[in-house]
Amino acid sequence: MTTAQQLVHAYEAGPGLAPSAWADLTDPGARLAATLPVWPLAGGSVAAVQLAVNRFRATSGLPTRPVVLDSARVCAAFASERLFRHSGAAPSIFNPLSGFFRTADGWVRTHANYPHHRRRLAAALGLAADVDAEQVGARLAALSGAECEALALDAGAIAVRVRAEGEWSDSPMGRAAATGALVALDRRAADRPTAESIDQVTTRTTGRPPSPTGRAQPTPGRVPPRSGTPSRHAPTVDRPLRGIRVLDLTRVLAGPVATRTLALLGADVLRIDPPRLPEIDWQFRDTCQGKRSTLLDLRTNLTLFEQLLGEADVLVTGYRPGALATVGIRTRPGLIHASVSAWGVAGPWGDRRGFDSIVQAATGIALIEGSMDRPGALPAQALDHASGYLLAAGTIDALCAHADDGHGRDVRVSLARTASWLLAGDRTPDHPAAEPPDPAVAVTHGAVTTAAPAFAEYADYRWPAPEYGGHDPRW
Repeated sequence: MTTAQQLVHAYEAGPGLAPSAWADLTDPGARLAATLPVWPLAGGSVAAVQLAVNRFRATSGLPTRPVVLDSARVCAAFASERLFRHSGAAPSIFNPLSGFFRTADGWVRTHANYPHHRRRLAAALGLAADVDAEQVGARLAALSGAECEALALDAGAIAVRVRAEGEWSDSPMGRAAATGALVALDRRAADRPTAESIDQVTTRTTGRPPSPTGRAQPTPGRVPPRSGTPSRHAPTVDRPLRGIRVLDLTRVLAGPVATRTLALLGADVLRIDPPRLPEIDWQFRDTCQGKRSTLLDLRTNLTLFEQLLGEADVLVTGYRPGALATVGIRTRPGLIHASVSAWGVAGPWGDRRGFDSIVQAATGIALIEGSMDRPGALPAQALDHASGYLLAAGTIDALCAHADDGHGRDVRVSLARTASWLLAGDRTPDHPAAEPPDPAVAVTHGAVTTAAPAFAEYADYRWPAPEYGGHDPRW
């Protein structure tokens, strides 16, 4: 059994699925080369989606397809920022205030790509808003790593002390991150749809009142849908999720990768962004293919959001655990709620902010891929991408189970849990330098070039990223 197959089986063990058999025959060469098993993480997470899609196809009465991994496509999708071009120009991936900085006793890694995170970091360090990297470096060099972490936490900024693997694994947060399923997929037994909620869904999706039993009245000559499957669902082999409605409340990479995958498979994905926090342009263009985009302030227009949520089948969020409840949002019966977080819902860091680079620094990955003299990084933001594909797989399997029993489910991944799987794998200390992705697998629309889908059976996404916020907030 290959390491990629082990990842798939680790994923399938969470919801109690039978281990899948598939052939992992591709050779990525030096692409994604690293000390840690990045290729198995990448290939395995993409294969997990393909296997989940086949289970969903079978549930929908459709033929399945062979699981085929194209290493060039998978590697390009994971390192997509290295292929991205806008009018021929490569993006600036990290803000100058994002990166490794020396402290009085080691290193910290900061994240300041968004303007509000940059302002908070400057404020945490007692510096002016227009501070430069040299000034930040001088300030951090006078502090211990623990002091830097504490100041950032108090100010809502993002900075983490670079830890050795053993220190992380022995900590309460490290132990919490390594515990539990790779992807949590929990049935909400208490919120099975009531007869009233089934009536509402039936009338909305079919235009016909329900039967006295609460089931949709079948249309002559049509096979009625299985329990819990919306009547607008019209699956095909290529687009098995056609008719499934997905609300996307995610940013950066893991969540958008998950929803981009659902959109590729036919789902109607509506991404919602807050008007007051503009998105980083290249990230949006690189991860919003096949979706629609709208702007909506949940704090001032919660009623409209609840209307959208009432007609959605899936809600995907990237907020810290518990954040939705603070603005009064509750999941409805029967809804699939898929969420991604940096640190998970358990452990002392459950309410902290984090990104792929931050998790790499805290968990020991930065020192494994570098040294105490100079921390390093994985050849791609692999925790983000892999967690995104695993979240997509979990969402698809949750939809498959929901079709049988009508129960809502919570699907959860965390970057720290994905990192724990990576850290437990085989290592290749003497590896070649990672090669860049193959530009032959890029696709270009107008001025924008992006990586093609990771899935070999799809030549391109259904459409390139739309205008940011260019759609109305409606289905």
